[in-house]
Amino acid sequence: MSAALLPLIVAVPLLAAAALAVLDRSRPVRQTLLMAPSAAVLATGLYLVWLTRDGAVLVDNVALWPDGIAIPFVVDVFTALMISATALLALVCSAFAIVTGTADTQYFSSLVLTLTAGVFGALMTGDLFNMFVFIEVMLLPSYGLLAMNGGLNRLKAGRLYVAVNLLTSTIFLAGVGLVYGVTGTVNLGELAGLAKQDPLVAAAAAVCLLALSVKAAVVPVHGWLTRAYPATSPAVTALFSGLHTKVAIYAIYRLYAVLFDGDSRYLWIGLLTVSVTMVIGVLGAVGQSTTRSILVFHMISQIGYILMGVALFTPLGLMAGIFYLIHHMFVKASLFLSTGAIEHVYGDSRLDRLGGIARREPLLAVAFIGAALSLAGLPPFSGFVAKLTLVTAAVDAQQWGAVAVAVAVSLITLMSMLKIWGTAFWGSPPDDPDTVDGSTTMVKVRARLVAPALVLTATTLCLGLGGEVLLGLASQAAAGLIDTSAYVEAVIRP
Repeated sequence: MSAALLPLIVAVPLLAAAALAVLDRSRPVRQTLLMAPSAAVLATGLYLVWLTRDGAVLVDNVALWPDGIAIPFVVDVFTALMISATALLALVCSAFAIVTGTADTQYFSSLVLTLTAGVFGALMTGDLFNMFVFIEVMLLPSYGLLAMNGGLNRLKAGRLYVAVNLLTSTIFLAGVGLVYGVTGTVNLGELAGLAKQDPLVAAAAAVCLLALSVKAAVVPVHGWLTRAYPATSPAVTALFSGLHTKVAIYAIYRLYAVLFDGDSRYLWIGLLTVSVTMVIGVLGAVGQSTTRSILVFHMISQIGYILMGVALFTPLGLMAGIFYLIHHMFVKASLFLSTGAIEHVYGDSRLDRLGGIARREPLLAVAFIGAALSLAGLPPFSGFVAKLTLVTAAVDAQQWGAVAVAVAVSLITLMSMLKIWGTAFWGSPPDDPDTVDGSTTMVKVRARLVAPALVLTATTLCLGLGGEVLLGLASQAAAGLIDTSAYVEAVIRP
């Protein structure tokens, strides 16, 4: 594959979004145009993983403009893994939206495709300013998706979401401006290692990392996510969980590796922050009463686990963090989709209004419990491999406080997952006039509604049983972050 084709990963979803926005198409055509770009990017992403598995770096300057003007698209194995995972999530969440009827809303498909195009661009760009641009391309359609088909609560959540992200984008742009003012460039290759050498560059880059931490919902700047995500539709929540915060996390990994060259002087700040994030997130989940709010708080906690990899900044730590990042994208989306199926059919997500679902919906129960056990870190799922590797990395780095926090939070996570299972799935159904013999409801969750969550749960099982494959790729990605010379050379001299 020629590197000159990399811009198509962004262009194809954008063109499909434009076609859906301006053309009056039948429902099957709309659904095809929604699904086909993600399927094509998934196939392309897997091929890119194959091409970069040995450490190769692909780069293209869009339209052959000179350095400093062109948008450099750069793909190494880390980027390729993220593109593949993002495309799979977009495909599965789009399928769920089609089944639930969410995709029938006007402009839904165009907004989703525009969002994914922004994500792909943010993952591939080798330019700090264009990273800001693509993040904005990702965010703008998100505002519409969040408020779509909702009442007053959803509009309130949308207002908070917009306000926080606009402020954060302003901070990020200010950081980019400061970096340019100090160094005269925003090209990642030319910025390599400068934050480690120059305190002024480090301070400017820290502003960018602060903005990305807000977008990643790191404690104490996490409150916007816990209020906004539960108010969206289930399909959108699952999509956002796998894309928005993960792009910010990817950018944190990339910028700290390239700009700071893994400077050990600041790692204690990261370790303290991620440890607090893990604890606050899981304790917040304990006090929630709806399935989605519990999962959202767990999302905060798991972000702490993912960022522990970069906070350790050792080969094993980075490998574990990258593995954890990919694993979490699938597991969390699966949980949101399975509980979303419950909301769609039963019309509620409050634990005290649910019960006995496992006996009525065995497929749904399998999808949920598999993803829940993976989130808690139990074998044979990918969560076990991710947490074991991460804890091992913390032990090797002699970060005993982080080890203790990671293990304790994992146990509390299991308890709160069992809370959902014991109440909503295994508990007695509430009294309802629509029940038969007081135990079995008339409504059933259709198999095609469960299928998206089941696919992702099967994926986490495969990643657990065949963890060596993803660990090997993650190890290569970690090596590229430890030694950024290949990435830097590709960006500077495409």
